[in-house]
Amino acid sequence: MAPPVQSPARVIARSRATFILRSRGACLSCGVHPRFTPLIATPEAQRRALWIALALVFVWGTNFTVQKLIFPVLTPPGFLFGRFLIMPVCAALWMCVRYGIDWPPVDRSDLWLLMKLALAGHVLHVGLVTYGIHLSTAFSSALILACGPLFTLLILRFTGVERLKRAQVAGVAIACGGVVVFLSDKFLGEAWRAGSGDLILLVAASFFSYYTVAAKEVIMRMGGVPVMAYTTLLASPLLVGLSWQAGMGVDWAALDWSIWAGFFWAVLVSAFLGWIVWGWVNAIRGVARTAPLMYLMPVVAGAVSVLVMGEIMTINKIVGAAITLLGVALAQYGPQLLARRRTA
Repeated sequence: MAPPVQSPARVIARSRATFILRSRGACLSCGVHPRFTPLIATPEAQRRALWIALALVFVWGTNFTVQKLIFPVLTPPGFLFGRFLIMPVCAALWMCVRYGIDWPPVDRSDLWLLMKLALAGHVLHVGLVTYGIHLSTAFSSALILACGPLFTLLILRFTGVERLKRAQVAGVAIACGGVVVFLSDKFLGEAWRAGSGDLILLVAASFFSYYTVAAKEVIMRMGGVPVMAYTTLLASPLLVGLSWQAGMGVDWAALDWSIWAGFFWAVLVSAFLGWIVWGWVNAIRGVARTAPLMYLMPVVAGAVSVLVMGEIMTINKIVGAAITLLGVALAQYGPQLLARRRTA
């Protein structure tokens, strides 16, 4: 994985590919800036990064079903207990790999912000996502979480950071209509459990959007890896404490190997290694070319859920999902596409 970008331009060297990154803003999930363009990258490296990105989308898409399969045994709080015993260790080891024992210092003002980010990004977002996936279906979970960019745009609008353009307003409206169509089957059929899970996931997506907006400045100063590591370390004691009783109630020694495999798949492969690999892919291809691949994740999640869990795909689900993803794409990329047409 390429080193974190801590300045507007930085030279990154990694196995057969050298890049000069030009940045405007920050990609908070991977620690690199979203609007950089790799100026020098071999075609072989680009192709390899594309295939790895597609493989990672498959991993993330299948992870919804994997969690659905292990939650009946571990329970959501038991899963959170195990996850946040492991994640701080992984975060600390990764910081040692990147920085040795000389970790980036944290100012007092940054510490308070990191504590708020830990609460929003880990305690609330990850906690609610876990319960939402348990209550909902794999396909619904993936689709609802794909609406995250809408909340980011709305937060930027209501905090006065950015005015929404017409295409963005239209995209938000279309996506909201798609979500209503998508959820209509559940509420009309009185499937309150699954419907409540979807609503929980919408709230969870809004907390991650807050994290995305609020973390921008501190990531510009410290880099994405330290921010993610520090927030993980700050959030873990609270989450372990909250889930202690459920975690101690799990007979970990008696778990079947398949449950252990699913647990480590969700925690180490999907969450931890997935985040590192996605940062590397963004450094190779650029965020603008990589981010649209995320629209494949609900498709993968739906296909795997149908094959493994027997999830039923109704017309309302399919049409609602298509409308929702169209709206999210329009809100996220509509202004850039219109600008290109005007300059063409």
